[in-house]
Amino acid sequence: MSVKIRLARYGTKKKPFYRIVVAKNEAPRDGRFLELVGTYDPLGDPAPVTLKRDRIKTWIKKGAIPTATVRNLLKKEGFFSESPNA
Repeated sequence: MSVKIRLARYGTKKKPFYRIVVAKNEAPRDGRFLELVGTYDPLGDPAPVTLKRDRIKTWIKKGAIPTATVRNLLKKEGFFSESPNA
C-alpha cells in the first residue's frame, strides 16, 4: 500500500481551499483519506498554511511521500530545515 501526503480541494467554484491529507495512492483526490494533517488557503495574503508537524513527521517516517506541491508548501513553512532531534 503506497501512501501519499497530498492536497484535497474544498471550497466553492473560484474560491478554493485545500486540506493537506494523508491518503492511499489509489484514493480519489477528494475521496477517502487516512488523516487530516493541515490546511492551505491560496487566496489569503500571505497564503496561510497550518500544519500538524508531529503527525507529518510520523507519516513520513512510516513511508508516506509528499507530492511536489505539498513538498513545496512544507519547505516554505520551514518543515525540512528543522533539526532531526527536535
